[in-house]
Amino acid sequence: MSVTGRLVLLALLGVVPVLLYPGPVSIALWAALLVLGSALDLLLAASPRAVGVQRQLPETVRLTEGTISTLTVRNHSRRSFRGWIREGWQPSAGAHNPVRHLSVPAGEGRSVSVQLVPRRRGDLRVHHVTIRSAGPLGLAARQLTIPAPGMLRVLPPFRSKRLLPSKLRRLRELDGRAAVQIRGAGTEFDSLRDYVRGDDVRSIDWRASARRRDTVVRTWRPERDRRVVIVLDTSRTSAARIEDEPRLDTGIEASLLLAVLAQRGGDRVDFLAFDRRQRARVQSAGKGNLLASLVTAMAPLDSELIEADFSRIPAQVRSISAHRSLVVLLTALDSGAVEEGLLPMLPSLISQHVVVVASVRDPHLDELRHRRGTAAETYRAAAAERALLDRAAIKDRIHRLGAEVVDEPPHELPSRLADLYIRLKAAGRL
Repeated sequence: MSVTGRLVLLALLGVVPVLLYPGPVSIALWAALLVLGSALDLLLAASPRAVGVQRQLPETVRLTEGTISTLTVRNHSRRSFRGWIREGWQPSAGAHNPVRHLSVPAGEGRSVSVQLVPRRRGDLRVHHVTIRSAGPLGLAARQLTIPAPGMLRVLPPFRSKRLLPSKLRRLRELDGRAAVQIRGAGTEFDSLRDYVRGDDVRSIDWRASARRRDTVVRTWRPERDRRVVIVLDTSRTSAARIEDEPRLDTGIEASLLLAVLAQRGGDRVDFLAFDRRQRARVQSAGKGNLLASLVTAMAPLDSELIEADFSRIPAQVRSISAHRSLVVLLTALDSGAVEEGLLPMLPSLISQHVVVVASVRDPHLDELRHRRGTAAETYRAAAAERALLDRAAIKDRIHRLGAEVVDEPPHELPSRLADLYIRLKAAGRL
């Protein structure tokens, strides 16, 4: 049972007769009138147990995009249903109108829609619906919470998709499918052409030159059908928020852009989310929709409050590909975790694969290092400078081991990682 605002207003109006006729009798009579009216209202209200609810909900929606949750309400009682229905979504679902007023005649049904604009990625679940059936007087209502389960998977937004056309044009230039063709890059033979001044003499094809009685050189194109393995760190360091976005979400965004770009470039792409155990895995498929598989696997990922076990990553990569591959590891370059786990593991991985370590850098550190107006700002500037120096030292150690490093702010990391992939492909290192 619940009371309405009308009952409260009616109780306040009772102050007038009590003041005109003070005494316990007038108070008791007015209270009895309120109780009698509420009881009659409850008796005449439709039973919420006779109300059936059926939910219609899409399976997926992208983050920041809107969708609709539709409830079909059927009144199986002999009385008309008047009241409210409330969805039980959590705040992160972004329900704009979770409480809806509804009137359903006996034996009929009505549909109500709730607009959802999710504020976080992952699986959003709703378990129940609360029904409040009011009587004809509007003084009191019968309330019941009934199960109405549903799940909405919120996919990553993939905002960096806008960068894909420009990156693909650069790949087509490397592959000779655009008007501009870059010769000499890669290791797969493309064609023969006449020698011009400035060509590398090592590219001269002496047998073909002898047959043509003119000097000709070989041209090369970037190799295709190579293996790209993307490893996303989901340990505790991925939970840090940089520019109001978790480091894990930035890694997902960079992984999506690189994966789609590599697939369009003719390479095979595998994805692995790992900390101490495998959290998600997407295998390369020739005819499958890689992007759909990736966003579905990435959507429920969450940061685990444990340390990453980097020593298991080489074995995980070997289980994916026994051949030389491009291994992209998206993790944090925090000094403690990297020195104890990542750096000891890298030599064994670099000996078999081309390795890229990608990380998100906090641009706020660059701002703090220049603020020295007060004593507190000076101390913060010193701490930021120390953090940046430690980060630079770690990057230098990774470079000396033979791996590439991409360390950029959140909004630049996907683009810079894609550019590095294109450069490696152009240089024939894949």
